[in-house]
Amino acid sequence: MDAVTPKSSQAAETHSHLVRPQDMEWQKTRFPGCEAKTLLFDRSTGLMTALMRFAPGAVLPDHEHVHIEQTYVLEGSLVDKEGPAQGIAASAGEFIWREQGSRHVAWCPEGGLMLAIFQVPNKFFEADGRVVDPAGQDWDETWGHTHKG
Repeated sequence: MDAVTPKSSQAAETHSHLVRPQDMEWQKTRFPGCEAKTLLFDRSTGLMTALMRFAPGAVLPDHEHVHIEQTYVLEGSLVDKEGPAQGIAASAGEFIWREQGSRHVAWCPEGGLMLAIFQVPNKFFEADGRVVDPAGQDWDETWGHTHKG
């Protein structure tokens, strides 16, 4: 499991891993206006917790939540721009979670800062028909193992 925290003997003894987001750099994503600080990432299962920062007007294109997604909005808002729940908005201080298989386009009209928890990375649907993960890698090749029982 990757945590963006240096390993130390204290962490091994306590099984607790302190992450200091204030000391981390924002990482650009392939989505314009969207940056992240990954707080926890398990490469074997896809479990991820991240701070997500969105510029005003930033859009996360058509994607599906493979498992439950949880988001707590710290600043700004997160709006379903397209999809079955079009128009639903979570504002600062609100929590929204999405069921497995939910699909939408997300939008941050005024920008935002969120704490997001994913059980498996989202599937993004490209215009050319490819289905990729947030990094642009083929979803089935990278994460298909998470569906094998």
